[in-house]
Amino acid sequence: MRRVLAILLLLVSGDALAQATPNAPRGPAPADAPLITDLSSHLIAITSSFTGTELLLFGAIDEPGDVVVVVRGPTATSVVRRKRPTLGFWLTRRSESFDNVPAYYAVASSKPLKDIAPNSLLQRLQIGTETLRFRYIGTRRPEDVAEYHKAIVRRKLGDGLYRESIGAIDFLGPKLFRTEISFPSTVPVGTYQTEVYLIRDNRIVAAQSTPLFIDKQGVEQQVFDFSRQEPAVYGLVAVLLAVMSGWLAAVAFRRN
Repeated sequence: MRRVLAILLLLVSGDALAQATPNAPRGPAPADAPLITDLSSHLIAITSSFTGTELLLFGAIDEPGDVVVVVRGPTATSVVRRKRPTLGFWLTRRSESFDNVPAYYAVASSKPLKDIAPNSLLQRLQIGTETLRFRYIGTRRPEDVAEYHKAIVRRKLGDGLYRESIGAIDFLGPKLFRTEISFPSTVPVGTYQTEVYLIRDNRIVAAQSTPLFIDKQGVEQQVFDFSRQEPAVYGLVAVLLAVMSGWLAAVAFRRN
């Protein structure tokens, strides 16, 4: 009971209460679990005014240890193109494709990853951008495939879709912790997975996974759904609106 009350107090602090979603799916761990975590909201709604957002992840541990938070977005295919100067122009001379590339990936940890767990454990769980494994889907695997792999990570980091926040987990006492997860305005829709690990003595003591949903809402989503469900009617309406706009513009210019 004492631990539950502590988590409730942590939830009320900061922006957690303002962002909480009453109908969000919940999967609380048992009260005696070594790790208890949750999100301030399990749904991010993208509208026309969406400029990015931050979510609060909070939790409690039974005994001192290191905490690592990993957020993975839906995977997709990514193409890397290499350009070279040709006759005074920069032209694409080569491109390689990779599958199983997370559209979004973020890591937050209480201290540097190399000081928390051995590299073999980080590699196995793909914790850290350097440990991500993409599947090459080209017909001929190049010798410098690692350079293309690094190019994908660099591009995602530059776009703000990959993040590594070392020391971003704040402990409020020996057992309570919290951290903020940032999402840019370009974050793609889909189902995300939030993984929290409690690591002690170079081994995982406990782990918990929580789903996170990012979806379009409002008029934009209704128009998108309508275009998919009734493509013929949507095309006809679009043509009629274009004709009406042209006619109204012609009338306005004629009066002037």
